Amino acid sequence: MNKKTDPADLTKTRCAWCSEDPIYIKYHDEEWGVPKHDDQELFELLSLEIMQAGLSWITILKKRSAFRRLFDGFNVKKISLYDQDKLDSLMKDESIVRNEKKIRAIIKNARVFIQIQKTFGSFDKYIWSFVDNKPLLNNFSDDALPSKSLLSEKISKDLKSKGMVFVGPIIIYSFLQAVGIINDHSINCFLSPVT
Repeated sequence: MNKKTDPADLTKTRCAWCSEDPIYIKYHDEEWGVPKHDDQELFELLSLEIMQAGLSWITILKKRSAFRRLFDGFNVKKISLYDQDKLDSLMKDESIVRNEKKIRAIIKNARVFIQIQKTFGSFDKYIWSFVDNKPLLNNFSDDALPSKSLLSEKISKDLKSKGMVFVGPIIIYSFLQAVGIINDHSINCFLSPVT
């Protein structure tokens, strides 16, 4: 559905949140709202959404390569084994967001993520089961886009019951959008799922 777009192409109407920054345009046009099923990619996006809390998404996108490098490509098994020395080294690196609570949350969530994989066969099977493996295609205008939903509240509650942290309904809603479980390209956007 989504075709690669020249980031310099500003003639297309995009969701209002997408600035003219080429990094943002590329993310909007090629990633956001596209269904993802790879567990490592799902863990990366969940972790980045946690890092984004209270910050702008463009800040996180600009630091994404540094996050990938420092967090071992978001290899969940490696992250689950991080110790205090690793945490200390992450806290010293200015190329990422240095928020100890968020970093600790990612480490803790990696351990829970692995348990979910063991229980359900994969995190992909677990998370997509909430929508019967079918993306939700919304048709909101830019000014009506919600920050959370009943679905994100349900998933947030379930993840918390399993031991995850920093996974409130707003973070989870953003995660669901990022991984294409919810397609929220606005009705004015050239990538709107509803015509």
